[in-house]
Amino acid sequence: MRMLSALSLVLVAGEAYAAGLDLGIPASQATVNVRVFNTANGTVVNNAHTLFTPNLPGRESVVVPIYSFLVEHSTRRFMFDLGIRTDVLNFAPSVAALFSGGIIAIDPHKDITELLEDGGIPLTSIDAVFWSHAHFDHIGDMSKFPNSTDLIIGSEMDTNTFPDFPNGTLQASDLEGRTVTKIDFSTANLTFSGLKAIDFFGDGSFYLVNTPGHLPGHMTALARVTPTSFISLGGDTFHHVGEARPRPFFQHNFPCPADLLEEARTAISTDFFWSALSREGNFDLPTRFQQLFAVSDLPDSFYADPVTSQVSLEKVARFDADPDILVLVAHDVSLRDTIPYFPAYLNDWKANGFKQANVWNFVNKTNPAFAFSPINNGTAS
Repeated sequence: MRMLSALSLVLVAGEAYAAGLDLGIPASQATVNVRVFNTANGTVVNNAHTLFTPNLPGRESVVVPIYSFLVEHSTRRFMFDLGIRTDVLNFAPSVAALFSGGIIAIDPHKDITELLEDGGIPLTSIDAVFWSHAHFDHIGDMSKFPNSTDLIIGSEMDTNTFPDFPNGTLQASDLEGRTVTKIDFSTANLTFSGLKAIDFFGDGSFYLVNTPGHLPGHMTALARVTPTSFISLGGDTFHHVGEARPRPFFQHNFPCPADLLEEARTAISTDFFWSALSREGNFDLPTRFQQLFAVSDLPDSFYADPVTSQVSLEKVARFDADPDILVLVAHDVSLRDTIPYFPAYLNDWKANGFKQANVWNFVNKTNPAFAFSPINNGTAS
């Protein structure tokens, strides 16, 4: 009887979500092109708990890519986030201490400005840079861009700079000599999945979206890459896709491949994760109705407001479950080895089945995002 009840719950959930959700995005034929760079790979050393929980034994460190996006609108070019500068000890002291103290380690890498120029994109052709927020792994080194490149930020972002403010994370060189535009979402007249949005170009091709919580002024973007498909540039709405997945609507639209379902039974530890039809040592993924990980709310969390962050994440998770929207957060390691990097375009992600083929990578034991079982003496248990 218990099994029948649980199965009924699954069927009811499937019926409830079968029609999809209207996110309120106006129709348009206008589009932008989107390309992605992995500017660096970094390790949060023994501090994965500052990003998400639970943090299982042996998985105290987490490796993440740091993505930066080139957005092209007609003849204009924009960057959404810049990744991390190469000379990390020249950040403001409060940030540089994360590297000198061994909390964060960064692999050798090129600055996004070098990557752009290597790819034949002159820096003078970049009209503006959008910062999703002011964390060090998103702001790059703006001083390397010409003053003709504007900076666009959320209106609530803290723009106090070191040394005038000893604990400031920004420096004067990040802002000076260029036009800085602050996006005020209180004026927004659009709402997508409960999130306020502004039509940046006025033609429906690119929306800035208010996703508060991670840091004051945190914003994301929704790029229309074909008339009916989108890429959500998710910033740090979440750091691991296990914070957004699975959920009933997501599982309805993107059923987990049979081989990964079977592997998950023993790969995902039932000491830390459970679902309606799970048994000891046998995890049942289809009946897991909430995400596997949660936003960190510990005292040293990288999320300034974990409660508000979780609400924003819930709303973006509706994007993630939509077959017409590809959500790309800034540090999704599950896609690091499969996403097509610059000079490739991401616009045809839906036509080529990219989302369908990759959204469950994170539960594959061989994927670098897999973090759902303890590691004992170097071996997953």
